[in-house]
Amino acid sequence: MNSPSSPLSQSQQLSLINKLQIFQIQGRDKRGRPILLIIGKLYPARLVSVDSLKKYMEEEIYASLEGRPFSVVYVHTAVSRGENFPGISALKSIYEAIPGKVRDNLDSFYFLHPGIQSRLFLATFGRLLFSGGLYGKVKYVNRLEFLWEHIKRKGIEIPEFVHDFDEELEGRPTTMDYGLESDHPGIVHGAPIFDSTVSTYSMRCIA
Repeated sequence: MNSPSSPLSQSQQLSLINKLQIFQIQGRDKRGRPILLIIGKLYPARLVSVDSLKKYMEEEIYASLEGRPFSVVYVHTAVSRGENFPGISALKSIYEAIPGKVRDNLDSFYFLHPGIQSRLFLATFGRLLFSGGLYGKVKYVNRLEFLWEHIKRKGIEIPEFVHDFDEELEGRPTTMDYGLESDHPGIVHGAPIFDSTVSTYSMRCIA
């Protein structure tokens, strides 16, 4: 079945997702939990329908995560709203399609290189989009060095463009360089975070 928003058949879309290696189960966190690595920049939102993505996740990913705790590392580096973001309703649909026994086993969701707009978006819509406690498990990670405090380097492959961006951050102001943060309960590791009531810019979403 072709998606109205994609020129590709569903089988072509599934092959494309697999070829791009957007979703990979590799490596472990410091507590030995497996990692689902998601590279946001690689997701071709204009070519892959929500139905195809959900089918791929069901067939290729969820079965490997059932029955054991796991963590997610989502790499937001260089994500483009126009090219890589599927839309708010799509995100909610994708999340609601995750089997409960998989969702319940999610321990932590590490959000690497978040932009200001993505943080505002999640602060405003996170509780509405993601039920079942996922929103409270999101931890913003501003630099790779802070990710390695929680994830074992061995066994996980971070793309070179992510390392390049991380190096560029060394020359930037450090006002946002807090390491690991969460939107709960308001102050984490001594670092201020955005007020969850902020709505300004939220609909510009998430790049």
